[in-house]
Amino acid sequence: MNKKTNPFDHSREITEALPGGLLLTTAADGKVNTMTIGWGALGTDWNKPMFIALVRESRYTRELLDRNPEFTVNIPYGEFNRKILGFCGSKSGRDVDKIKELGLTPVKSDIVSVPGILELPLTLECKVVARQKQEPSLIDERYRAMFYPAPVDAHIMYFGEIVNTYIAE
Repeated sequence: MNKKTNPFDHSREITEALPGGLLLTTAADGKVNTMTIGWGALGTDWNKPMFIALVRESRYTRELLDRNPEFTVNIPYGEFNRKILGFCGSKSGRDVDKIKELGLTPVKSDIVSVPGILELPLTLECKVVARQKQEPSLIDERYRAMFYPAPVDAHIMYFGEIVNTYIAE
């Protein structure tokens, strides 16, 4: 059973974990994929709790999100194996079933069709309510040079309304 909680009660854990990596999990057409993200934001838009996830256009995760606009954000909570983040950030779900390869434990979510991951138990269930492609010409030149070498593989920002938050048990 999942222990329900409020995402803002864990804002410190989420924002402190983000630079080191969280998992963004997607599912569509019978396939589940998870990837490490280090860019995102927790906040409020349209009077709703939101997690904004940035996913590069070329990623397999983007393909799954475009087919099923739901995702979970899986946050370390307590001790965990850091190799999970390294592996999920360096392998493509097009080539590897990361969940199977790492022996991760999917946890059925309460509202969305995408599972959480037991090993990173603090879970945000999100439904995409908006998406916005970054316009590289509007990005400060310093950041464009550092993060978007030619050819540009821009990010899409997925605004996920947080419809449920739990700690997987």
